[in-house]
Amino acid sequence: MSDTIVRWEPLRDLVTLREAMGRMFDEGMIRPGDMGSLTVDMYQTVDDVIVKASVPGVKPEDIDVSISGDVLTIKGEFKQDQKVEKDQYFYQERRFGQFCRQMPLPTRVKADKAEAEFEHGVLTLKLPKVEAVKPKSVKIKVK
Repeated sequence: MSDTIVRWEPLRDLVTLREAMGRMFDEGMIRPGDMGSLTVDMYQTVDDVIVKASVPGVKPEDIDVSISGDVLTIKGEFKQDQKVEKDQYFYQERRFGQFCRQMPLPTRVKADKAEAEFEHGVLTLKLPKVEAVKPKSVKIKVK
């Protein structure tokens, strides 16, 4: 029979708070960034800057869009539609709470001419560019 002596290190088995929180998020609770975040696509055409924001489950009247200088702000609130009191939840992943997203615009736009549409949980903004920033083409005359 072999007797082996193992050095006891009491701190070896302790898990840091950071590791514990990381493990908790990896195991399926909520992930950082899921609450209060908004996914956005932004691109430009010759005449406009187009912004598409996914806001499923939000009513158009619960969304506020503003432009200040060269910053676009989209804010609103995800609302929980019903509360289940009798049943036990296995998962509850629907979002609720306020969101706010601010993005710099790639060019100057005419805020007073902006158009907004809402369809199937997607907010689409059409922001006309200021005339001075639209590309101009010059015709070359041949003599």
